[in-house]
Amino acid sequence: MNWVNILGHIASALSSLTFIPQVYHTWKTKSVKDLNLWMILIVFASTVIWLIYGIEKKLLPVVICNSIICFFSLVMIYFKYKYSNLK
Repeated sequence: MNWVNILGHIASALSSLTFIPQVYHTWKTKSVKDLNLWMILIVFASTVIWLIYGIEKKLLPVVICNSIICFFSLVMIYFKYKYSNLK
């Protein structure tokens, strides 16, 4: 594996970690009032497109990263609907 591939895997790992603090915080606090649903939906749509692109081009870091972000986006969408009903 050359340095560019290693760099791609590192970038993939870091990008995948971006949602973890927000998912954890939302789960612990059950508060979604400051989460913008449109932002989450846009992130979800873009990761699905990147995932398709990565699969088609056989780019493993892109596939891994966007699969993880796609999953966390779905979790945040679920939280937004589940916890927005709590008063």
